[in-house]
Amino acid sequence: MDIYGTIGPACADFDTLREMFRLGMTGMRLNLSHVELSACQRWTEMIRKAAEAAGVSPRLLVDLQGPELRIGVLKAPLRLREGEQLLLSSSRVRNESVVCVQELLLSVLSPGQQVLLDDGKILLDVTEICEHGAKCNVRRGGMLASRKSIALPGVDLQLPTLTDSDRKNLREARAHGVTGVMLPFVRSPKDLQNLRQELEKAFEPQLQVFAKIENIDGVNNLESLLPHADYIVIARGDLGNSMPLWELPGVQADIARRCQRADKPFMVVTQMLASMEKSKVPTRAEVSDIFLAVSQGASSVMVTGETASGSYPTEAIRYLCQTTQHAAKYLETSGFPSAAGTAGKD
Repeated sequence: MDIYGTIGPACADFDTLREMFRLGMTGMRLNLSHVELSACQRWTEMIRKAAEAAGVSPRLLVDLQGPELRIGVLKAPLRLREGEQLLLSSSRVRNESVVCVQELLLSVLSPGQQVLLDDGKILLDVTEICEHGAKCNVRRGGMLASRKSIALPGVDLQLPTLTDSDRKNLREARAHGVTGVMLPFVRSPKDLQNLRQELEKAFEPQLQVFAKIENIDGVNNLESLLPHADYIVIARGDLGNSMPLWELPGVQADIARRCQRADKPFMVVTQMLASMEKSKVPTRAEVSDIFLAVSQGASSVMVTGETASGSYPTEAIRYLCQTTQHAAKYLETSGFPSAAGTAGKD
């Protein structure tokens, strides 16, 4: 079973990465939503050298920008409190609490529309469309940093599959040791076909394609996506924004079952050990969640902020590896029905 961390400031030193690989981590994710691959050479070289020192041949996944909405760059993290007013605008406006967004997003907003920021941690209600953008009321507050995700429940924006930055990054993948490409918000087979075509143009057809299921279109069209993807990724952050959160576990189980039926390997990701961004020990619910993913047949699991920006990246990998190992052992010896799925396949 593959165990992935995410590279970031919290773990970007040789000793930490070597220990993470020594504990059982098999690969790293590099999020290219905020940076281009060419600026990450120090990190990619460090990942390779640390893995080699631990006796591991590392996998490196790059997570593309893809058809994803994000806010612009903030001068400093913005504290949003419930009941406050916020302006979403495509340009800077003086004397306002402003968050910059794409013009395309503003064109589809109307009063009453909900806006989810940062994987749904922050919730806004659009109250008025004005000259400078969309005025919103903060219904669920929090600390907002630059380039965080935006989701508009119920709104279908026809964004292009890849950005110019994505195409540039694909051309440079080989030089950085990239082994796989994660495409966000896969909606239809066309998205994956577009990515395959770009990989051909970049002379990188061997790179594995990881299709991230993050919206209802991806869930509904899963069967038609399977032939075009090497792996399916159950990306629970934005997927949970597209439905009432209590429905998400059932959707995860359904995707897992359909992948097993098609013998398609899948990954489970997002908030697997979220408490460990600040705590040295996970919650009992989190280790149970990891066990569930293994029992459903996941071929790989991944943590993101836990290793990229958390306080205990090494401990997070320790718990992730130990829990998956013990789960696999239990399922193998207990005759648990789901143990015969894709877990452990590669």
